[in-house]
Amino acid sequence: MDRHATAVWKGTLKGGAGTLDTQSGALSALPYSFKARFEDESGKSGTNPEELLGAAHAGCFAMQLSHFLEENGTPAEKLDAKAVVTLVPGTGITGSAITLVGTVPGLDAAKFKELADKAKSSCPVSQALGAIKISLDATLA
Repeated sequence: MDRHATAVWKGTLKGGAGTLDTQSGALSALPYSFKARFEDESGKSGTNPEELLGAAHAGCFAMQLSHFLEENGTPAEKLDAKAVVTLVPGTGITGSAITLVGTVPGLDAAKFKELADKAKSSCPVSQALGAIKISLDATLA
C-alpha cells in the first residue's frame, strides 16, 4: 500500500512559500512557509512538516490503541491523542510527546497504560520515528 503527498515550493527558504496536497484531497493547496515553521508560535500562518508529523503520529497511535483495546474486549468510547513534535533548529526533530486521555468503560488504569505503551511502540509511525525520543502520558477520563 502506497500513499502520496506533493509539496510545491517557490522561492528562497526565508522568502518563499509552498503548498501541500495529499492523495485523499484532505490537504489541497495547504500553505506552508519558513514563518509557519520557525517563527509563528501561534501556528496560524500555515502548516509545517512537524505539525503534519504530529497529526500522523497521534492518528496512527490512536488507531493502534483502539485495535488493542478491542482485542482486550474493552473497546474505547473515545481516545483523545495529541502529539507534540519538537524541532530544534540546527539539530532537527528530537522528539514526539504523546498525551492521551481515554474513555474506556470497564478498563482499569494499569491495563490502559499497558495497552497504550504497547501501541506507542508498535504503531507504524512510532516505528518510523525510531531515531527520536517518543514519550507517552496516558490517563483514563
